[in-house]
Amino acid sequence: MFFKKKVIVVLLLLQCNVNVYAQAKNTFLELGGPGLLSFNYDQRFTKSQRGFGGRIGAGGYHLDGATAVYLPVAVNYLAGKKEGKHYLELGAGVTKVFGTPLDDDMDFSRPFTFLNIGYRLQPRAKGFLFRAVYSPILGKRFTGALFAGISFGYKF
Repeated sequence: MFFKKKVIVVLLLLQCNVNVYAQAKNTFLELGGPGLLSFNYDQRFTKSQRGFGGRIGAGGYHLDGATAVYLPVAVNYLAGKKEGKHYLELGAGVTKVFGTPLDDDMDFSRPFTFLNIGYRLQPRAKGFLFRAVYSPILGKRFTGALFAGISFGYKF
């Protein structure tokens, strides 16, 4: 019985420690950006609210008989004060596109690369997340294509 109590106390302490140093995890809906209209999951790689992290999403469109699914994947870095909630977001990634293009000049056979440069409002605890990013597209197919995105979500 005494051993059981010790195990329970240790498990509770470990749970508290995990919560104090938990990674920032977010879900958000992005309008624009590398997924056009996409739902995304973002997480820090370290037990921090800032620093290096990554995102994965799914989005696309269905217009005038053309359908496409966009799958953006990226790494990013959040720079800001340790105890803050306002961050500079810098990132780079790739979006794979499946489907039928709207225009014959569009080629969905290869993924395209993009950059993210923007602002992120991310609370220290759970709550509302906001992002505004500029996402230039890199590569031959979309040379000069400029995307911007705005996101609303939840940090948990």
